[in-house]
Amino acid sequence: MGIESGINDYQWYAVYTRSRTEKKAHDELVQRGIICFLPMHKVLRQWSDRKKWVETPLFNSYLFVRISPKEYLQVLQISGLVRFITFEGKAVPIPPQQIEAIKVFLEQGAPDFASEEVHLLAGAAVEITRGTMIGLTGILLHIAGKHRVKVEIDCVGQSLILNVPKSSLTII
Repeated sequence: MGIESGINDYQWYAVYTRSRTEKKAHDELVQRGIICFLPMHKVLRQWSDRKKWVETPLFNSYLFVRISPKEYLQVLQISGLVRFITFEGKAVPIPPQQIEAIKVFLEQGAPDFASEEVHLLAGAAVEITRGTMIGLTGILLHIAGKHRVKVEIDCVGQSLILNVPKSSLTII
């Protein structure tokens, strides 16, 4: 139903959740033995009387599961999960290097190296050719001392902003 691969093929997929149910759905998936990934980051929240660092999902209303086709319906039975992210009615697999790049981003932050002169224009589609984010594609946002690449996970429609050296990019 939507996932076209062999029974033993495990791939990453993005799953849309109800608002603010990411953590609960993640915990239930783990309890059922389903491999899942909920990227979390710390943000400073302001209340009227205090400020506090809280851990929140990096992508609101999304989490990632690594499943085989036979687990597809089992995942959808989890409370709080709405649907797989699809294209033309089929669940869209996410390349493992994108999941790994998110993990590296959360562990180390975006790489920020000294840059070399390479002719790039803002708005160009680029691919990272060196470093921990190798293989990711995105859009060059701007060049102003630092070089930012907007890495967009296509089937999720969310973005990460990464600082990378010009020499690690090529126009695609």
